[in-house]
Amino acid sequence: MEYHVPVLLHQSVDDLVVNPEGIYVDCTFGGGGHSREILKRLSDKGRLFAFDQDVDALENTIEDARFTLVNQNFRHLENALMMYGVSQVDGILADLGVSSHQFDASSRGFSTRSTGPLDMRMNALQSLDAKTIVNTYEEEHLANLFFHYGELRDARKLARIIVHARKEKAIESTQDLKDLFAFIPAHKQNKFFAQVFQALRIEVNQELEALKEMLQQSYRVLKSEGRLVVISYHSLEDRLVKRFIKNGMFEGQPERDIYGNYKKSFELLRSKAFVPSPEEVEVNSRARSAKLRTGIKV
Repeated sequence: MEYHVPVLLHQSVDDLVVNPEGIYVDCTFGGGGHSREILKRLSDKGRLFAFDQDVDALENTIEDARFTLVNQNFRHLENALMMYGVSQVDGILADLGVSSHQFDASSRGFSTRSTGPLDMRMNALQSLDAKTIVNTYEEEHLANLFFHYGELRDARKLARIIVHARKEKAIESTQDLKDLFAFIPAHKQNKFFAQVFQALRIEVNQELEALKEMLQQSYRVLKSEGRLVVISYHSLEDRLVKRFIKNGMFEGQPERDIYGNYKKSFELLRSKAFVPSPEEVEVNSRARSAKLRTGIKV
Protein backbone atom coordinates (compact mmCIF):
# COMPACT_ATOMS: atom_id res chain seq x y z
CA MET A 1 0.00 0.00 0.00
CA GLU A 2 1.25 3.46 -0.87
CA TYR A 3 2.12 5.54 2.20
CA HIS A 4 0.35 8.65 0.96
CA VAL A 5 -1.10 9.87 -2.33
CA PRO A 6 0.07 13.49 -2.70
CA VAL A 7 -2.69 16.01 -3.24
CA LEU A 8 -2.30 18.66 -5.96
CA LEU A 9 1.18 17.29 -6.58
CA HIS A 10 2.09 18.95 -9.87
CA GLN A 11 0.28 22.25 -9.27
CA SER A 12 1.91 22.77 -5.87
CA VAL A 13 5.41 21.96 -7.12
CA ASP A 14 4.85 24.09 -10.25
CA ASP A 15 4.04 26.99 -7.91
CA LEU A 16 7.03 26.26 -5.67
CA VAL A 17 10.08 25.58 -7.81
CA VAL A 18 11.11 28.54 -9.95
CA ASN A 19 14.87 28.26 -9.42
CA PRO A 20 16.35 24.78 -10.10
CA GLU A 21 19.49 25.76 -8.18
CA GLY A 22 17.56 26.99 -5.13
CA ILE A 23 17.04 25.75 -1.59
CA TYR A 24 13.57 24.44 -0.81
CA VAL A 25 11.67 23.10 2.19
CA ASP A 26 8.95 20.43 2.32
CA CYS A 27 7.42 20.99 5.76
CA THR A 28 5.32 17.80 5.69
CA PHE A 29 7.39 14.98 4.23
CA GLY A 30 5.07 12.02 4.97
CA GLY A 31 5.53 9.48 2.20
CA GLY A 32 7.84 11.80 0.31
CA GLY A 33 5.65 12.30 -2.76
CA HIS A 34 6.04 16.06 -2.92
CA SER A 35 9.74 15.85 -2.03
CA ARG A 36 10.46 13.41 -4.87
CA GLU A 37 8.71 15.69 -7.35
CA ILE A 38 10.63 18.71 -6.07
CA LEU A 39 13.95 16.87 -6.47
CA LYS A 40 13.05 16.10 -10.10
CA ARG A 41 12.89 19.85 -10.73
CA LEU A 42 16.22 20.69 -9.05
CA SER A 43 19.67 20.77 -10.62
CA ASP A 44 22.74 19.23 -8.99
CA LYS A 45 23.18 22.52 -7.12
CA GLY A 46 19.67 22.55 -5.63
CA ARG A 47 18.90 21.45 -2.07
CA LEU A 48 15.79 20.20 -0.32
CA PHE A 49 15.12 20.02 3.42
CA ALA A 50 12.06 18.05 4.55
CA PHE A 51 10.42 17.99 7.99
CA ASP A 52 8.29 15.34 9.66
CA GLN A 53 7.81 14.67 13.36
CA ASP A 54 6.39 11.17 12.75
CA VAL A 55 9.10 8.52 13.12
CA ASP A 56 7.23 6.31 10.62
CA ALA A 57 8.06 8.87 7.93
CA LEU A 58 11.79 8.16 8.40
CA GLU A 59 11.29 4.85 6.61
CA ASN A 60 10.54 6.80 3.43
CA THR A 61 13.74 8.84 3.42
CA ILE A 62 15.25 9.58 0.00
CA GLU A 63 18.82 8.62 -0.79
CA ASP A 64 19.93 11.76 -2.57
CA ALA A 65 22.88 14.01 -1.77
CA ARG A 66 20.67 17.07 -2.25
CA PHE A 67 18.12 15.89 0.32
CA THR A 68 18.00 16.18 4.14
CA LEU A 69 15.15 14.80 6.28
CA VAL A 70 14.66 16.50 9.66
CA ASN A 71 12.69 14.50 12.24
CA GLN A 72 11.05 17.53 13.86
CA ASN A 73 7.77 19.44 13.86
CA PHE A 74 7.77 22.20 11.27
CA ARG A 75 7.26 24.72 14.05
CA HIS A 76 11.06 24.40 14.52
CA LEU A 77 11.70 25.37 10.90
CA GLU A 78 13.96 28.37 11.46
CA ASN A 79 16.21 26.88 14.13
CA ALA A 80 16.55 23.56 12.35
CA LEU A 81 17.63 25.24 9.11
CA MET A 82 20.18 27.31 11.04
CA MET A 83 21.68 24.07 12.34
CA TYR A 84 22.46 23.24 8.72
CA GLY A 85 23.85 26.69 8.04
CA VAL A 86 20.82 27.83 6.07
CA SER A 87 19.25 31.22 6.78
CA GLN A 88 17.36 31.89 3.52
CA VAL A 89 15.41 29.60 1.19
CA ASP A 90 13.71 29.96 -2.20
CA GLY A 91 10.46 28.23 -1.36
CA ILE A 92 8.47 26.44 1.34
CA LEU A 93 5.73 23.85 0.80
CA ALA A 94 3.34 22.59 3.49
CA ASP A 95 0.71 19.93 2.79
CA LEU A 96 -1.22 20.12 6.06
CA GLY A 97 -3.37 17.54 7.80
CA VAL A 98 -3.03 13.81 8.41
CA SER A 99 -1.33 11.51 5.91
CA SER A 100 -3.12 8.53 4.38
CA HIS A 101 -0.74 6.27 6.28
CA GLN A 102 -1.71 7.79 9.61
CA PHE A 103 -5.41 7.49 8.82
CA ASP A 104 -5.09 3.92 7.61
CA ALA A 105 -3.10 2.68 10.62
CA SER A 106 -5.87 1.87 13.14
CA SER A 107 -3.31 1.77 15.96
CA ARG A 108 -2.80 5.53 15.56
CA GLY A 109 -6.44 6.33 16.38
CA PHE A 110 -6.93 8.97 13.67
CA SER A 111 -9.65 7.22 11.69
CA THR A 112 -13.36 7.34 12.49
CA ARG A 113 -13.85 4.19 10.44
CA SER A 114 -11.69 1.72 12.39
CA THR A 115 -11.37 0.84 16.06
CA GLY A 116 -8.10 1.74 17.75
CA PRO A 117 -6.72 3.37 20.87
CA LEU A 118 -7.59 7.01 21.49
CA ASP A 119 -4.17 8.23 20.47
CA MET A 120 -4.00 10.71 17.54
CA ARG A 121 -0.38 11.72 18.21
CA MET A 122 1.61 12.67 15.12
CA ASN A 123 4.70 12.48 17.33
CA ALA A 124 4.45 9.17 19.17
CA LEU A 125 7.07 10.32 21.70
CA GLN A 126 4.95 13.10 23.19
CA SER A 127 2.90 12.38 26.33
CA LEU A 128 -0.42 14.07 25.52
CA ASP A 129 -2.83 11.88 23.56
CA ALA A 130 -6.57 11.91 22.85
CA LYS A 131 -7.27 9.44 25.67
CA THR A 132 -5.77 11.84 28.20
CA ILE A 133 -7.86 14.72 26.86
CA VAL A 134 -11.13 12.78 26.85
CA ASN A 135 -10.61 11.33 30.33
CA THR A 136 -9.06 14.26 32.21
CA TYR A 137 -10.02 17.62 30.67
CA GLU A 138 -12.69 19.54 32.55
CA GLU A 139 -16.11 19.80 30.96
CA GLU A 140 -15.73 23.46 29.98
CA HIS A 141 -12.34 22.80 28.40
CA LEU A 142 -13.76 19.92 26.35
CA ALA A 143 -16.72 22.04 25.28
CA ASN A 144 -14.40 24.80 24.08
CA LEU A 145 -12.36 22.29 22.04
CA PHE A 146 -15.42 20.87 20.33
CA PHE A 147 -16.81 24.33 19.63
CA HIS A 148 -13.65 26.05 18.38
CA TYR A 149 -11.72 23.16 16.79
CA GLY A 150 -14.60 20.92 15.75
CA GLU A 151 -17.04 23.73 14.94
CA LEU A 152 -19.78 21.73 16.70
CA ARG A 153 -22.82 23.66 17.87
CA ASP A 154 -23.77 21.12 20.57
CA ALA A 155 -20.29 21.27 22.11
CA ARG A 156 -21.49 21.67 25.71
CA LYS A 157 -23.84 18.73 25.43
CA LEU A 158 -21.10 16.53 23.99
CA ALA A 159 -18.68 17.48 26.74
CA ARG A 160 -21.31 16.75 29.39
CA ILE A 161 -21.94 13.27 27.95
CA ILE A 162 -18.22 12.45 28.00
CA VAL A 163 -17.69 13.67 31.57
CA HIS A 164 -20.71 11.70 32.80
CA ALA A 165 -19.62 8.49 31.00
CA ARG A 166 -16.03 8.54 32.21
CA LYS A 167 -17.18 8.53 35.82
CA GLU A 168 -18.39 4.98 35.23
CA LYS A 169 -15.58 3.71 33.03
CA ALA A 170 -12.52 5.16 31.29
CA ILE A 171 -12.98 5.91 27.60
CA GLU A 172 -10.18 3.86 26.05
CA SER A 173 -10.80 3.43 22.32
CA THR A 174 -12.18 5.27 19.33
CA GLN A 175 -15.16 2.92 19.44
CA ASP A 176 -15.79 3.72 23.13
CA LEU A 177 -16.00 7.38 22.17
CA LYS A 178 -18.26 6.75 19.19
CA ASP A 179 -20.60 4.58 21.28
CA LEU A 180 -21.35 7.58 23.50
CA PHE A 181 -22.91 9.35 20.52
CA ALA A 182 -24.89 6.46 19.03
CA PHE A 183 -27.96 8.70 19.13
CA ILE A 184 -26.65 10.80 16.23
CA PRO A 185 -28.78 10.03 13.12
CA ALA A 186 -27.00 7.66 10.75
CA HIS A 187 -26.96 10.12 7.84
CA LYS A 188 -25.14 12.70 9.99
CA GLN A 189 -22.62 10.42 11.67
CA ASN A 190 -19.75 10.67 9.17
CA LYS A 191 -19.56 14.46 9.34
CA PHE A 192 -20.23 14.54 13.10
CA PHE A 193 -17.45 12.09 14.02
CA ALA A 194 -15.06 13.75 11.58
CA GLN A 195 -15.60 17.02 13.50
CA VAL A 196 -15.19 15.36 16.92
CA PHE A 197 -11.97 13.61 15.87
CA GLN A 198 -10.67 16.78 14.22
CA ALA A 199 -11.14 18.75 17.45
CA LEU A 200 -9.25 16.17 19.49
CA ARG A 201 -6.49 15.78 16.91
CA ILE A 202 -5.88 19.53 16.70
CA GLU A 203 -5.59 19.74 20.49
CA VAL A 204 -3.32 16.69 20.78
CA ASN A 205 -0.89 18.00 18.19
CA GLN A 206 -1.34 21.74 18.83
CA GLU A 207 -1.82 22.00 15.08
CA LEU A 208 -3.04 25.58 14.80
CA GLU A 209 -0.33 26.94 17.08
CA ALA A 210 2.33 25.03 15.14
CA LEU A 211 0.91 26.31 11.85
CA LYS A 212 1.03 29.92 13.04
CA GLU A 213 4.64 29.53 14.18
CA MET A 214 5.65 27.95 10.87
CA LEU A 215 3.96 30.67 8.81
CA GLN A 216 5.62 33.45 10.79
CA GLN A 217 9.03 31.77 10.45
CA SER A 218 8.45 31.15 6.75
CA TYR A 219 8.35 34.88 6.09
CA ARG A 220 11.64 35.36 7.91
CA VAL A 221 13.51 32.58 6.10
CA LEU A 222 12.15 33.15 2.59
CA LYS A 223 14.24 35.20 0.21
CA SER A 224 12.69 38.14 -1.59
CA GLU A 225 10.33 36.67 -4.21
CA GLY A 226 10.53 33.32 -2.42
CA ARG A 227 7.35 31.26 -2.51
CA LEU A 228 5.10 29.97 0.26
CA VAL A 229 2.81 27.17 -0.94
CA VAL A 230 0.25 25.72 1.48
CA ILE A 231 -2.39 23.01 1.00
CA SER A 232 -5.05 23.02 3.74
CA TYR A 233 -8.01 20.72 4.36
CA HIS A 234 -10.39 22.50 6.72
CA SER A 235 -11.61 26.04 7.27
CA LEU A 236 -9.61 26.66 10.47
CA GLU A 237 -6.30 26.04 8.70
CA ASP A 238 -7.30 27.74 5.47
CA ARG A 239 -8.47 30.87 7.28
CA LEU A 240 -5.08 31.27 8.99
CA VAL A 241 -3.18 30.69 5.76
CA LYS A 242 -5.40 33.03 3.74
CA ARG A 243 -5.12 35.87 6.25
CA PHE A 244 -1.38 35.47 6.71
CA ILE A 245 -0.62 35.51 3.00
CA LYS A 246 -2.98 38.45 2.50
CA ASN A 247 -1.67 40.76 5.25
CA GLY A 248 0.83 38.93 7.45
CA MET A 249 -1.66 38.65 10.33
CA PHE A 250 -3.98 35.97 11.71
CA GLU A 251 -6.62 38.31 13.11
CA GLY A 252 -7.42 41.98 13.11
CA GLN A 253 -6.44 44.43 10.40
CA PRO A 254 -3.02 45.83 9.44
CA GLU A 255 -2.20 49.49 9.90
CA ARG A 256 -2.96 51.51 6.79
CA ASP A 257 -1.50 54.78 5.55
CA ILE A 258 -3.59 57.87 4.83
CA TYR A 259 -4.41 56.44 1.40
CA GLY A 260 -5.77 53.21 2.88
CA ASN A 261 -2.80 51.11 1.77
CA TYR A 262 -0.86 48.69 3.98
CA LYS A 263 2.54 47.07 3.61
CA LYS A 264 2.12 43.62 2.11
CA SER A 265 4.19 40.63 3.13
CA PHE A 266 3.21 38.57 0.09
CA GLU A 267 1.72 38.99 -3.35
CA LEU A 268 -0.90 36.39 -4.19
CA LEU A 269 0.03 34.15 -7.11
CA ARG A 270 -3.71 33.82 -7.78
CA SER A 271 -6.62 35.63 -6.18
CA LYS A 272 -8.54 32.52 -5.15
CA ALA A 273 -7.55 29.15 -3.74
CA PHE A 274 -6.70 26.46 -6.30
CA VAL A 275 -8.74 23.30 -5.78
CA PRO A 276 -8.40 19.73 -7.13
CA SER A 277 -10.14 18.73 -10.34
CA PRO A 278 -13.11 16.32 -10.20
CA GLU A 279 -10.80 13.73 -11.79
CA GLU A 280 -8.26 14.01 -8.94
CA VAL A 281 -10.99 13.81 -6.30
CA GLU A 282 -12.34 10.66 -7.96
CA VAL A 283 -8.92 9.02 -7.79
CA ASN A 284 -8.05 10.35 -4.32
CA SER A 285 -11.09 11.12 -2.15
CA ARG A 286 -8.94 12.83 0.47
CA ALA A 287 -8.31 15.63 -2.01
CA ARG A 288 -11.97 16.66 -1.82
CA SER A 289 -11.57 19.47 0.70
CA ALA A 290 -8.05 20.59 -0.31
CA LYS A 291 -7.28 24.25 -1.00
CA LEU A 292 -3.94 25.45 -2.36
CA ARG A 293 -2.77 29.00 -1.70
CA THR A 294 0.52 30.49 -2.86
CA GLY A 295 2.19 33.72 -1.81
CA ILE A 296 5.29 35.38 -3.24
CA LYS A 297 7.33 37.27 -0.66
CA VAL A 298 7.47 40.99 -1.35
